[in-house]
Amino acid sequence: MDAMTTVPSYTPSLWVRLCHALPRLDLTMEMKDNVFVPDSWEYQQTLLVLSSLSAIALVISVLVVLSFLIHYCCCHRGDRSEGSEEEEEDEDASTGHGYSGKKGRGICCVTWVAVASVTLCCVAIGIGFYGNSEANDGMYQLTSSLLTANYTLASIDLLISDTVSGLQLSVSGPLTSMEELFTGSKPFLASTRNCRRLSENVINLLSSISMARSSVDAGLGNDSVNGASIIPLTPVPPSVAPTVVPAGGLMPSPFSPGWAANTLMVNEDYRWLSYMLLLLLDLIVCLFILLGLAKQARWLLILMTVLAWLALFLSWGSLGLETATVVALSDFCSDTNAFVVNSTHFNTGTSSDVLDYYLTCSRRMNSPFQQLLTQSQRALSNIHTHLSSLDRNALTQFPKAEKSLREVQQILNSTEGNFHQLVALLNCRGLNKDYIDSLKGLCYDGMEGLLYLSLYSFLSALAFTAILCSLPGAWRSFPSDTEEYEDSDSESEDPFTSHQARRQTASGSQRGAMAPFYNYPGAGWTPPFSSAPPLPTLPAC
Repeated sequence: MDAMTTVPSYTPSLWVRLCHALPRLDLTMEMKDNVFVPDSWEYQQTLLVLSSLSAIALVISVLVVLSFLIHYCCCHRGDRSEGSEEEEEDEDASTGHGYSGKKGRGICCVTWVAVASVTLCCVAIGIGFYGNSEANDGMYQLTSSLLTANYTLASIDLLISDTVSGLQLSVSGPLTSMEELFTGSKPFLASTRNCRRLSENVINLLSSISMARSSVDAGLGNDSVNGASIIPLTPVPPSVAPTVVPAGGLMPSPFSPGWAANTLMVNEDYRWLSYMLLLLLDLIVCLFILLGLAKQARWLLILMTVLAWLALFLSWGSLGLETATVVALSDFCSDTNAFVVNSTHFNTGTSSDVLDYYLTCSRRMNSPFQQLLTQSQRALSNIHTHLSSLDRNALTQFPKAEKSLREVQQILNSTEGNFHQLVALLNCRGLNKDYIDSLKGLCYDGMEGLLYLSLYSFLSALAFTAILCSLPGAWRSFPSDTEEYEDSDSESEDPFTSHQARRQTASGSQRGAMAPFYNYPGAGWTPPFSSAPPLPTLPAC
């Protein structure tokens, strides 16, 4: 009993308590309690109301972006005609395409706002990658714990089925033969019949503690013992869980940890892949927006604007799903034992005392199987005593009974070995540790990962809203097609020459070429970077 004090415990984290304390409103705007009841329509209404907050934020973001687009499309048409003279003066005084003066400062400010928004989006993407990894780690720990618990339960059922089948074999085979041989000796016949009676008693006791009864045939065989149906499960490594397909519903009855682990693993793979694609989409949009601003490519920014709209809708949508999931998970993690005990999916075919014993694993509680195990242990000890007495006294008078007696002793030895393993597996420490590990993976790492993903969705939505508002202003800083065409006719075609250098070259060519520093008569061609005078030309002979 002292070892039970070392069993790890679970305590709701601070984030779980904070999210659990959020007020809940239904569709009629009435306050509701925060008890986790996923099958209740009232509880589902509270989650819908919380998810609708992201939809309201999406509408606000769309209105803000549309207002900026209307501002750039309508209000700046009059500024073009009024500010044409100021642009010409600024262009003559500047070395770029309109980057000086009041208008140039505004365009530069808008461009830097776009760059800052892209930087914020990149930070949000980094947070999203971390949150996705944390959530995946939590789900991996949850599924691993469920598979380990399923392996333990399957091992218990296998030990019970092996013990029952072995005792059945001894009753129907060697003990029956010994009764026929000991017909003339009443003491030996009574001992043999006592062994039969005790074996049948052990069979009944072990059948009553089977933990995996189901109306679904697992395909592994059925053994009928005194009207008790036993469906043994073959234990497999924890990484491979036997999947029980429910006959009439989404969840099998009773609850199967192997089925839950397989279902969660499939759903987690799709969730992880979906978030990876969303993060990669945001990252590609941000990088190509920076490239479009650097190269001043209008077509690239137009394409990225369309993708930014898509990313904006996906960000707010994912935030709504994450909000509902975080709140529901906090409600579950705040009082997990109450939900498991009261849920019909978990307590079907299992008493509340058994569930409470394995969920709490308190040293103050006695095992619900303690009395059955004690009676089984005493029965096996009495069988062993009767067989030892027959071995000492009956074999000298009935040598033909030696073979049957040895078979019964061999079955009894294997039965006792299985029984000791069964006692160890039925202890609450193993299954309770799996239960605590699963809660820590779901409510610690999983909750933290979802919170980081919520922060990513919120920041990315704000970043894309700012990007969509600032990109139209950044387009104004790009040179028009007519300006680029005129520059390309008068400037060199060197692709590595900037616009500023080209304009300086063009202005310099209009002023006229300077006279060469060295002007010797009859001088030949002079290298462009040579400072030495050319050699004089010799007269012909």
